Amino acid sequence: MLKKILLLLILACPISLLAQNALTGNIFDNDLRSLSIEGATIKNLTSNAIALTNKDGHFAIPAKIGDVISFAYSGYQTDTVYLINLFPKNIYLRAQVNTLNTVSISAAKLSPYLDLKNPDARPAREVDYNKNRGGIRLTLGYGKFRKDQAKIQGLMENERFEAEITENFNEETVNKSVKFEGKDIRAFLDLFRPTVDQVKAERPFNYNFYIIRAYHSWTKLPLDQRKLPPLPKIKIENN
Repeated sequence: MLKKILLLLILACPISLLAQNALTGNIFDNDLRSLSIEGATIKNLTSNAIALTNKDGHFAIPAKIGDVISFAYSGYQTDTVYLINLFPKNIYLRAQVNTLNTVSISAAKLSPYLDLKNPDARPAREVDYNKNRGGIRLTLGYGKFRKDQAKIQGLMENERFEAEITENFNEETVNKSVKFEGKDIRAFLDLFRPTVDQVKAERPFNYNFYIIRAYHSWTKLPLDQRKLPPLPKIKIENN
C-alpha cells in the first residue's frame, strides 16, 4: 500500500510543477460565449513561447507571473494580458471590425436592392473590458487608450522596482554590510535610498557594493548635512 502511495506522489509531482510554471485556460467567441475557438494562437511575448488551442478551445503555455501573453485568431482582435497570477483564464475574443474611409460619390446608379436589410446582421456592441481574475487587460489600440496602457505598465514596473529596493536597502541589509552604529540609520536610508532609474541602469543591481559606497559618502558629510531637508510647510487659509 505504501509503495502505491509513493508511486502516486511521484507521478503527481511533474503535474504540480507544470501547473506552477504554465498558464492554462480556454478561448471563446465574445458574442457567442459558448463557441470555443480552435486553432487560436497564444504567445508568451516575454519568453516567445507559442501554443495553439485544441478543438475545445483549451490551451496551456509555459508562463510565470510578470509575463505578457497575447491571444490571436484570424478575423478576431488580438487580446493581451499581463499576468499577476497563474489562475486559469477564460479569454473572449471580439470579431474584427473593418472601418472604411468615407467615399464621396458625385454620380452613381443605385441598385434597388441596397435598401434590403440582412436578417442575420447583429447590432454592434460597446466594448466592455474583460475582468477575468488574475490579469490586467491590455487590448492593443491607438491614441489615448494605448498611452494609458503604457502608463499603467510603467507604473507597475516602477512598483516592482520600489519593492525590490525596499527589500534590499533597509536597516537589516545595511547593518549586514557596514555595521551601522547609532540612531542615524533612518536618515542614512532616506538620504541614500537608490532611485528606480539607478537600479534600472545596472541589472542586476549590486546592493552590497552600493551600501558600502554610500556609507563612505555618508561619513564624509558634515553632521548638519546627514539628513534630508525638512518639507516646506503648507499654509492653510481659512475662508
